[in-house]
Amino acid sequence: MVAKMEVICHTVQYLCVPTSPTAPKVDADFEATSTPISIERSRRESGLCCSTSIQTTTVLETPTNKFSPKIRSGSHTDIGPRSSNEDQHIRIDNLCTHLGSPNSWSEPSSFYAVFDGHGGPDAAAYMKNNALKFFFEDAELPQSSDIDEKFLQDLEISHRQSFLLADRALADANSIIDSYCGTTAITALVLGSHLLIANAGDCRAVLCRKGDAVQLSQDHRPSCQVERKRVEDLGGTIEYGYLNGELGVTRALGDWYMKLPFGSASPLTAEPEFQRTLLTEDDEFLILGCDGMWDVLSNQEAVSIVRRELRRNNDPQQCARELINQALKRDICDNVTAIVVCFACPETANSVPPQRPRLRICMSEEARNKLRSLFEGN
Repeated sequence: MVAKMEVICHTVQYLCVPTSPTAPKVDADFEATSTPISIERSRRESGLCCSTSIQTTTVLETPTNKFSPKIRSGSHTDIGPRSSNEDQHIRIDNLCTHLGSPNSWSEPSSFYAVFDGHGGPDAAAYMKNNALKFFFEDAELPQSSDIDEKFLQDLEISHRQSFLLADRALADANSIIDSYCGTTAITALVLGSHLLIANAGDCRAVLCRKGDAVQLSQDHRPSCQVERKRVEDLGGTIEYGYLNGELGVTRALGDWYMKLPFGSASPLTAEPEFQRTLLTEDDEFLILGCDGMWDVLSNQEAVSIVRRELRRNNDPQQCARELINQALKRDICDNVTAIVVCFACPETANSVPPQRPRLRICMSEEARNKLRSLFEGN
C-alpha cells in the first residue's frame, strides 16, 4: 500500500561553531568499499513539481520482516561538455572497516555522497577531502546500540550540524577557497535496514522499489514554490529563474558572498532536508546523481537503465557507467556523476529465461515432396 510520508524538514538558525578542522587530504579518486572494486519525469518536465511530501511506503520493522541489505556499489563521473569536472563523490560500503569502529552501532553501515561544485572545483574538493571528519570522526553521533526513533532523530541532528560546520569551514577557508565558490551536497547513510538521505541543493536520490522509481529528495531550485517562498520571506529575490539573479540553487555550501553574516538566517542556506526510509526486500537499489544527469534522465528512465544492466552483468559499477553513457547521449550541458548502491544480489535467473535451441533443417524440393507423400500416406 502506498502512503504519504512527510519529508522531515527543520528550520534552524546557524550556530556559532569552531573554525574549520584540519584533516588529512583524501586522494582525489577516493572510493572505499568493503572489498576492492574496479570503480516521474525529467528535471525539465518537473521544475515546478516541488512539495514537502513524497510518495513512499511505510513498513513497521519487526523481527519477522527485518531486512538486511547486502551492500554493493559502483560509481562513474564524466566531464561532459565542460572544460573541467567540478563534481566529487564518495562511496564507502563498510564504514566500520574504514573508520575503525568509531561508535557503538550494532548494525553495519555505509556512506555515500555527491558534491556538485559551482564557481570552481575547490568547494566540492574540500568537502570530499573532509567529509568523513565532518560527518563521523568529529561528529556528535548517537552511541546507542538500539536504533529507535530517538536514535534516528539524534542522527539527523548530527548530520545537520555537520552540514553547517562544513559550510562555516568553507567561509573560514576563504584564503584558499574563493567566497564565490560553492557546492551542493547529498549524502546517503545506510545503517542496517535504515536509509537516511540528507540534501542541500539539486542533486537527487532515487530508490528503486519493485521496479518503480521513488524520489527521496527534493530539488532546491528557485522554480520550487516552497523554496521560493522561503527565499522571499527572508528578503531574497528570484530573478529570471535564479536566486538573486545569480545562482541556480537555493541551498548550497559555500557561496559566502551571497550569505548573511554567520548566525543569521539567509535566503541561500546550507540547511539540509532529510528523508528517512526503512528498507525492505522490495527495495532493489539507490541512485545518487548530480543535476547534470537528472536534467536529461527521468527518475524512471534511470531506474530502468540500472535494472536492465544488473540483469545483464550484475555489476553496479557498470550500471553507473551506463547511466552516464546514456546521459551523455542527450543534450547535456554539465558534468555528470552517478552512484548506484545495490541492496540485494539479484538472481541471474530474473533475466530472460534460456530458450531451447531451434533446429533448422534445409532440404531439397524433391526431399520435401517425398516427406509430404509419406505423411499423406501415398
